[in-house]
Amino acid sequence: MQSLFPRFAKSIVGAVILAAWIANARVHAESPALPFEPTWQSLEQYECPEWFRDAKFGIYAHWGIYSASMGTRNTDWYGRNMYVKGHPNRVFHEETYGPVSEHGYKDLIPRLTAEKFDADQWVDLYVESGAKFAGPVAEHADGFSMWDSKVNPFNAAAMGPKRDVVAEMKTAIEKRGLKFVTSMHHSWYWGWFPTWDENTDTTDPEFRELYGPILPATAQKMALIGRRDNNMVIHPRPTPQFEEQWLNKVREVVQGYSPDLLWFDNRMQILTENVRLKMASEFYNHAIAGAQEPVLTFKRPDMKLGTGTVDLERARMPDIYPEPWLTDTSISASSWSYADDITYYDANRIVDDLVDIVSKNGCLLLNIAPHPDGTIPKEQQRILREVGAWLKINGEAIYGSRPWLVFGEGPSQTPTGHLADQHFQGFQGEDIRFTTQGNTLYAIALGEPTSGHTVTIHQLSSALMSEAIDDVQLLGYDGSLQWQQSTEGLSIELPSDLQLKHAFVFRIDREI
Repeated sequence: MQSLFPRFAKSIVGAVILAAWIANARVHAESPALPFEPTWQSLEQYECPEWFRDAKFGIYAHWGIYSASMGTRNTDWYGRNMYVKGHPNRVFHEETYGPVSEHGYKDLIPRLTAEKFDADQWVDLYVESGAKFAGPVAEHADGFSMWDSKVNPFNAAAMGPKRDVVAEMKTAIEKRGLKFVTSMHHSWYWGWFPTWDENTDTTDPEFRELYGPILPATAQKMALIGRRDNNMVIHPRPTPQFEEQWLNKVREVVQGYSPDLLWFDNRMQILTENVRLKMASEFYNHAIAGAQEPVLTFKRPDMKLGTGTVDLERARMPDIYPEPWLTDTSISASSWSYADDITYYDANRIVDDLVDIVSKNGCLLLNIAPHPDGTIPKEQQRILREVGAWLKINGEAIYGSRPWLVFGEGPSQTPTGHLADQHFQGFQGEDIRFTTQGNTLYAIALGEPTSGHTVTIHQLSSALMSEAIDDVQLLGYDGSLQWQQSTEGLSIELPSDLQLKHAFVFRIDREI
């Protein structure tokens, strides 16, 4: 590593970053010793920081022009789907607004009024929910930037809300001591709109910077294949001009707003490796120069393993993963953004998912779907507060925890693969998950036992454990518990007057 110093010191950029690095004592020991270069080998210096390992739970919000459609399910894809003949979004659009040749996606921009948007109110709710990191979708697939962009005239500061949403969220989030997140989805922008179709407004040169370059229909067809196929074939591939604009948008967010966590949707692999390497190295170096401990998340196989933190969309690891990882999912099973017919997971499902993910060394990033006027619907608020109430009682088993020898036990098998959680029906009473905090072991029952009031934890039997159990306590319950350890397992009698909601957390003291 020392042999690299002269090479970096000879460049102005390298010297500036090195000076900032050396001068700032807040940079932790696990950070790399020198600035990153745009190579896979250099990026493999990355180590996920402790703050992310400890935080466990975050919130972001799909809130953009797509929210203003007021349509039905999957409105985050509304901009693409409204141009597809026969699609429910197209039917809704034409019935509500008129033909797409006359009233296109661009005409929805004024409908994102944000008249009641208050970043402080949003973040107050995030704090109540127990989130430790949070932020906005900075740009979705639709080419509309939610910050005051100089490289994209179609942005929230210039039109629609006429506010720099990213800046307001950053101020509110950091004021409350949370880590700041921005998500970027704009790899999908290549071929998102049907710019080959003369029967739509997407071919209008006046709106080229919103709808993107004129492309053949194969660009969109390959995009849809690519959503489900990691062996993606793109035709035509993005041009150097598109890649430069893609990178410049990331640079604006990184340099202007300094996120602690930079999140990317899938499909980055359509970009050349050189562009991805530049993006990652520039983000890491900027964060390091500002005394931050950066996290960059990606979906496989967009980046090389070990160069960032793996993210799974509506999915999870089947077992304990050796490195920290992330699941991103939505508060709704039906949509990522606001829709008139949106449905929700209940708080119990979200708590159970969080526990399962944490037991496997992961973190959860939960999406919410605000109304186009800038308010968070009351039912979403209620669900978030209920999750927060559970974490207030049981957070010691979540925040700062680490996996145990096994993640858990029980009959439920969580499905694996992209979007697999949409087919998962939830956990049963016999499902147990484990976490540790120092020498303390936590056993978390994801539901009430199906028969009687006895919870039996087979992994904690005297036949499997070498340490004796000293005591068992139930978090949130002041009384003592009746329990017994045998060769069959640790059996715990639930109190008859128990009024706790959601997963039950047992603190288990052992002789170690």
